[in-house]
Amino acid sequence: MRTNEDIEGYLIELSLPYEKLDEGLWMVNNEVDHVDNILVNHSPPIITFVVKLMDVPSTHQPELFEQLLRLNGTEMVAGAYGIEEGNVVLVDTLQSENLDYNEFFASIESLSLAIRQHYSVLKKYRLGAASSESASNE
Repeated sequence: MRTNEDIEGYLIELSLPYEKLDEGLWMVNNEVDHVDNILVNHSPPIITFVVKLMDVPSTHQPELFEQLLRLNGTEMVAGAYGIEEGNVVLVDTLQSENLDYNEFFASIESLSLAIRQHYSVLKKYRLGAASSESASNE
């Protein structure tokens, strides 16, 4: 079973800035991909990676939720988009029992890649931008 010290060792090896928030909880900043809020939570036997992308908008929720489900079903190899406490999040989980550095690194990279690839699709839902675009198309 991997320990919190093992996980912190992986974070050091990643050479990405991180902050220890609590025992078993870190905030990672991937400056290369401009993803600055990857929460890594180790609650044995699970490691969870969570990135808050945006608040759930007050308008066009059905369209956003459908888009998130489509992305989950067609473009996500690992992890998934979800809703948590009024936020759109991207989540991945791993078993910590036999976790190695390559798996840990792959999860961070997978989340960053998904955000890079899907940002242009999802950004229109932020701050009511989707409603502005629909109004201008009428």
